[in-house]
Amino acid sequence: MAYLAKLPEAQKPDIIVFLDGDYSDYPQELKKIVQPILRGDVDFVIGARVKALREKGAMTVPQIFGNWLATSLMRLFFSAKFTDLGPFRAIKYDKLLQLNMEDKTYGWTVEMQLKVLKQRILYTEVPVNYRNRIGVSKVSGTVKGAIFAGVKILGWIFKYSFKT
Repeated sequence: MAYLAKLPEAQKPDIIVFLDGDYSDYPQELKKIVQPILRGDVDFVIGARVKALREKGAMTVPQIFGNWLATSLMRLFFSAKFTDLGPFRAIKYDKLLQLNMEDKTYGWTVEMQLKVLKQRILYTEVPVNYRNRIGVSKVSGTVKGAIFAGVKILGWIFKYSFKT
């Protein structure tokens, strides 16, 4: 994320959007993701992969459980209202820089959400469609990847739970 700060002033965007490149997210829902920011309601939006809009098999049992556990812990420790660690998200560029992101692997989604909570950045979720990915995930598609991701995500949560 540090490379974002190096953009020339004239080229700096207002909003940054993240989505997976594995076909699981629907790029045509981008307007739905950025709309709350454009309206001025919030600075950060998560595309929530709700069950009713999720293609059967698009998320594995460990992903569903891990999502539930992580968002439940965020509710418990931070009074968060997140229901998902969804990869389809949008944030104001200046707020993204303010977060000073560190994680370059499995924990970036939860790190971003925890920093949004800690910095009291206004956020919301919007339900999005989610489909089966193309190919095999190196995270959710392997036991090793699922374990590493779980450890990383829980590590970020506990790190921020005890950080002043």
